[in-house]
Amino acid sequence: MKRYLKLFLVLSLAVFCTDCEKDDICAPGTPTTPRLVIEFYNNENPAILRNVTDLRVKNPNQETFMSFTNTSKIEIPLRTFEDITVYEFILNATATDASNNRDTIQINYTRNDIYVSRACGFKTHFELNPTVGFVVDDTNDTNLWIKAQNILKNNIDNENEVHIKLFF
Repeated sequence: MKRYLKLFLVLSLAVFCTDCEKDDICAPGTPTTPRLVIEFYNNENPAILRNVTDLRVKNPNQETFMSFTNTSKIEIPLRTFEDITVYEFILNATATDASNNRDTIQINYTRNDIYVSRACGFKTHFELNPTVGFVVDDTNDTNLWIKAQNILKNNIDNENEVHIKLFF
């Protein structure tokens, strides 16, 4: 009986020790799904970066938002289960007068899910639609603050480079 108990303990210990692998924990530096990187420029002088003041980026169907203040570069997430993401970009969002301005943006892309590891799961790379990848919707607003856009990189596979330039 003692022999079976020792054999059981040895086998249990062997199973326990081989059950855990070093990739059971996703390392902090592991690349994940990248966000869309947007830089803002002066419309009158396109070579000069321009800071946005009190910019809110929100989904039109939700009340939560991302807030950016005095920055010329933002990073925003794209939906990983749909090929379209819609945001409202609200300039001067904290203003109580009519100086705040809301532009609706539609981002069209295709998705490519890439397996990272068992611990980290999948990450998604995006490719912007070459003809209508970034659309500023002007159907409800004749006073758009975003005057022009330039897609620099259609493939969104990292956050180390700017993907879109917006001019205002």
